[in-house]
Amino acid sequence: MQIPIHSGRLIIRPFRDSDLEPFLAYRNDPDVARYQGWNVPYARESALEFIAEMKTRQFTPGEWLQLALEVRETGETIGDVAIHCMKSDPRQAYLGYSLARAHWGRGYAGEAAQAVLDLLFGELNLHRVVAECDVENAASWRLLERLGFRREAHLVENLFFKGAYCSEYHYAILEREWKQRTKQE
Repeated sequence: MQIPIHSGRLIIRPFRDSDLEPFLAYRNDPDVARYQGWNVPYARESALEFIAEMKTRQFTPGEWLQLALEVRETGETIGDVAIHCMKSDPRQAYLGYSLARAHWGRGYAGEAAQAVLDLLFGELNLHRVVAECDVENAASWRLLERLGFRREAHLVENLFFKGAYCSEYHYAILEREWKQRTKQE
């Protein structure tokens, strides 16, 4: 897999030790953590373990791979993108992303997701990519729809998450849909 990935404004790359402070900052922001699987406070020890693991992790079916998002112009780490190739069907994967709040609304998450989807459907020849998000996370589901993902399910109060039941949208896009969409752009 061709890593790092270079997009217009970003370098999508393995985590480095120097990512610790910005990683801790966005992981400890309650607004960023609201729809994510970690809790605040996010411990420094957990961050050190996470970065140590992700620095050397390869794209392996059945495991999550998270890559840092670095702004090319400044070198600043502003978030990450996550890929989980299904062990039961290695041509299908989950996609996720987290972005520091100071960088919301600037198109970085969409740019990163688009670059990763190009890699997944191009070089890695995946068949299908799926994403899930809380129905209240309008920024995330709007991004998925802008990228061409199709909403396949609305699960009502299906997940007990951070002390309450939440509802989720499930999205997917097929390789042929992605290639048709990118051909038209």
